[in-house]
Amino acid sequence: MELDLALFLILFFTGLAAGTIDAIAGGGGLITLPVLLASGLSPVQALASNKLQGSFGTLAATLYFVRKRLVDLRTMRLMILCTFAGSALGTLIVQLIDSSLLAAIMPGLLILIALYFAFSPKISDLDRERRLNTLIFSTAITGTIGFYDGFFGPGTGTFFTLAFVTLMGFGLARATAHTKVLNFTSNFASLLFFLFSGHIVWAAGLTMGLGQLIGGQLGARLVVSRGTRLVRPVIVVVTLAMSAKLLFDRFSPADGEFIRLPFSLL
Repeated sequence: MELDLALFLILFFTGLAAGTIDAIAGGGGLITLPVLLASGLSPVQALASNKLQGSFGTLAATLYFVRKRLVDLRTMRLMILCTFAGSALGTLIVQLIDSSLLAAIMPGLLILIALYFAFSPKISDLDRERRLNTLIFSTAITGTIGFYDGFFGPGTGTFFTLAFVTLMGFGLARATAHTKVLNFTSNFASLLFFLFSGHIVWAAGLTMGLGQLIGGQLGARLVVSRGTRLVRPVIVVVTLAMSAKLLFDRFSPADGEFIRLPFSLL
């Protein structure tokens, strides 16, 4: 891939924008994947490079949240392990099983989640009473969501955030911070499968990754400074956008088959 100045700037600023939005609400892939595909990469190259660049943004956000003490990695060790194992397993299983059923049901589910974040009085920056202990939450919830991310992907960050808010009683900013740790874990697990595949286009992935490093930290700063006032509406908008994208892919045969192809090549 030849990276001239114009393409470098496009990829860098795309990564910057996606990293900022992803740190706040997830869904950065809605921005980055179409740009990678438009840059001339094949679907599998775009997906592999997307995993690389996305890992930079989630890592930057994670490190910022750790420094601000919204996250204690020691208490998350089991969650991280279960998420990693689930994502790795999902990445393997998707090669054997068609994910089209999830493509059919996910738009409706994401719309319901968006409505929950928009109207639930439980969404705030205040912590509430937890409903599950760490062992059950890690094995049953984070492992399952990690598997989903490796198997299909769209909305993973939203599912993690929803789980932390409803089951662990976290305030929205704290839930977002913990979500970024597990997003990075899941991305990294999938990335490992691509490192030896030869599909990563390093010039594109690292250029976007540079933007993601800045955007991920910027988005994390906004989460800490603005809290629910910012995170809540952005989650609603991004979740509805993901639902619309999945519906478009499903009912637009020409585009849909092309965009869905990467999921079968994980």
